[in-house]
Amino acid sequence: MPQPEPALRLRALTKRFGPTTAVDQLDLDVPRGSFYGLVGPNGAGKTTTLSMATGLLRPDEGTAHVLGVDVWADPVAAKAKIGVLPDGLRIFDRLTGRQLVTYAGLLRGMPRELVEQRVEELLVALGLTEARDKLVIDYSAGMTKKVTLACALVHAPRLLVLDEPFEAVDPVSARTIRGILEGFAGSGGTVVLSSHVMDLVERICTDVAIIVAGRVRTAGPLEVVREGGRLEDRFLELVGGATDVEGLAWLRTSSD
Repeated sequence: MPQPEPALRLRALTKRFGPTTAVDQLDLDVPRGSFYGLVGPNGAGKTTTLSMATGLLRPDEGTAHVLGVDVWADPVAAKAKIGVLPDGLRIFDRLTGRQLVTYAGLLRGMPRELVEQRVEELLVALGLTEARDKLVIDYSAGMTKKVTLACALVHAPRLLVLDEPFEAVDPVSARTIRGILEGFAGSGGTVVLSSHVMDLVERICTDVAIIVAGRVRTAGPLEVVREGGRLEDRFLELVGGATDVEGLAWLRTSSD
């Protein structure tokens, strides 16, 4: 029996910035229905990879397919299947939370009545009802993550791609976001997220890929990747680099 098309299929994906190769012939398959973690050190190419996979940044080489649709050959069809929460991308923060999510839905060509219904449901689910008429520029970091997640969800995508969704988020907001994502994946959706927090990835992800210097070093089910140990230990083994701190003796002594 043939295997179903992956939710996300990347082949030979490459991006260069001047003399620097940020992503180098990267291959990756994300199974449908998985909660997929993308981890790597700073500068590993995670954000660049996700940007190319979702149509935000054109690759120099390679292809990206979302549920069988070529992202760059048919971007409209591919993007209809994707919800994206990018890290650090400017948003229209002079709108209120309700206006921003409504705008995201209308941009997708959804009927206004359906948009308004979904916006209310999302704001309630994400705990933003009291802030719905507050300008997004005045939101906290956690509130901003939640309202941008609402923008990614309003059109009912089948693939969610999230860049550092829990960064600078308080524990209450993090739990809310996690609950929404687990419900989405549990209903057959696919979540791809990048994160530096190994414990978080280990707790919530079913599959993981470790990216170093723009290439996938290992990928697959979490248990396979971590080889019976902790994900952090496996990560450090592949990434390398010193973990013992030498010197700074003056910090370990005190004097009055």
